[in-house]
Order: sequence, then structure tokens, then C-alpha cells
Amino acid sequence: MPPLHRHEEEKFFLNARGQKETLPSIRDSPTKQLSIVVPSYNEEKRLPIMMDEALGYLEERQKQDPTFTYEVIIVDDGSKDQTSKVAFKYCQKYGSDKIRVITLVKNRGKGGAIKMGVFSSRGEKILMADADGATKFPDVEKLEKGLRDLQPWPDQMAIACGSRAHLQTESIAQRSYFRTLLMYGFHFLVWFLCVKGIRDTQCGFKLLTREAASRTFSSLHIERWAFDVELLYIAQFFKIPIAEIAVNWTEIEGSKLVPFWSWLQMGKDLLFIRLRYLTGAWRLDQIRKMN
Repeated sequence: MPPLHRHEEEKFFLNARGQKETLPSIRDSPTKQLSIVVPSYNEEKRLPIMMDEALGYLEERQKQDPTFTYEVIIVDDGSKDQTSKVAFKYCQKYGSDKIRVITLVKNRGKGGAIKMGVFSSRGEKILMADADGATKFPDVEKLEKGLRDLQPWPDQMAIACGSRAHLQTESIAQRSYFRTLLMYGFHFLVWFLCVKGIRDTQCGFKLLTREAASRTFSSLHIERWAFDVELLYIAQFFKIPIAEIAVNWTEIEGSKLVPFWSWLQMGKDLLFIRLRYLTGAWRLDQIRKMN
């Protein structure tokens, strides 16, 4: 299992009064219904828009159903701007039982940031959500329905992936031929090398049961953009049921992806994932698979 390297400062979060408190563990029993993990790198401008929409929905849902409990974990992935400061204002406003900010000492990559948030979460279900707010937050209900439709869950494990595949025709019309070619090339590599049956592996809106999150993220090696592919590769190895659910999605300015170099890096990571598992350099626990 890949070790989780956590700096001493990353074992704590600041409560609303600015005092250090120890972060919980994914191994603990859940105390919330839903955890939302938001990886954030230099997101001081886009994060407030996403947080305002998400918290508006979550607070209204809690008002309608007082038994509903949630937490939002913002993971500042070594930002150079004021991301942590902006995020902490929400902690001060809503309290540290609902909003927690984890500030990483150095940039790990999106997958590494989400992994840190997942391992510090308290929810029965754990939602990954991007800081840009590209997916409308109420669509979490679609993912929740997708999870329910997969029941009974083997070993309480299931995953619902938000998907933009239904928007592909429209997006192709707006993209250059070069970017469209890169997209098709990446999708082919995903299918050929790693994950079959999932049309959109890269949508940042995914909902996992606590058990599925623990199982998959405990085995995850890739920490940058292609981590979603390895995550789903691991899930399929363990025969965790996966639903792909269409969600509303809008392209937001300020993406950290540089089209050519990011796709090239992801292509290398896909090859790396396949070769590492094929050669046995990375192994998944066969006993747990049989159980």
C-alpha cells in the first residue's frame, strides 16, 4: 500500500477561534451524512463563487431536513495566493464543525489533495467537488440516487461518477480540431490501458461510500491529473459497482490544465499506471478482492 506522507502541520486544522485541533481519520466511525472534499490550488477568486452556491444548497437542505448533516473540507494544495485565508472566512462564518481547511505544506497535485481530504473526512458518503463550481451543486442528489440504485452494495462499497459525456457533441463544436484530437486520444488510452465502461473518467464530481473511498484511496499512487483513472481502475479491480450519472456542467475560466502539456502528462501517467500494475511494481491486495 502506498504510504501517506503527512507533514506535522498537516495533521491539524484551525477551528473558528484559530486554535489547532487534530484531524479525524477515515478509519473512525462516520459522524456526518456527507463530506465534501474540495481540492484548491490558487483558487482565491473562484472558490467563493463555488462555496456560496454549495453552502446555499447545503444549508437549505439542512433547514428542510434537520437530520441532514454535512461538512466541507477545503484542501489548499500549497497555493501561492490567499486560498487558505479566503477558505477560513467560511470556517469563521459557519463554524469548524461544518467547514474545515487543510493547508498542505507543498503542492501534491489534485489527487494528492483529495486523498488528504478523504482521509480526514467524517462522512458516510464522500463527495469530490472542484473549486471552480463547474458542476451545479444540487446535482449531488442525482449522484445519491445513482448510489441508491446500485444497492445492495458489496461490503458497503459503491461509487457514482458525474459525467459530461452527454455534452460531448456540443463541446466538440466549440473546440479546435487539435484539442478534439487530444481528447479522443486520451479517451482511447483510458479505454485501452486502464478503465472500460466509463465514458467520462475525469469529471471532478464523484460520490463514494465511506468504505469505497477508504478502499480505493488507500491503494492510490497517482497524485496528479490522471488520479481519477487509477481510482476507477482500482474500483473495477475490487468489483466495486460504479454508476455514471449525467450532470449539468459549465466550463469556467481559469482552468489549471494547459491543453497539450497536461494531456501529455496524463498520457504518460496512463502508461505508467498500466505498466506498474502489469509488472507487479504496484499490487492490489488479492485477499481483499476475494473477500
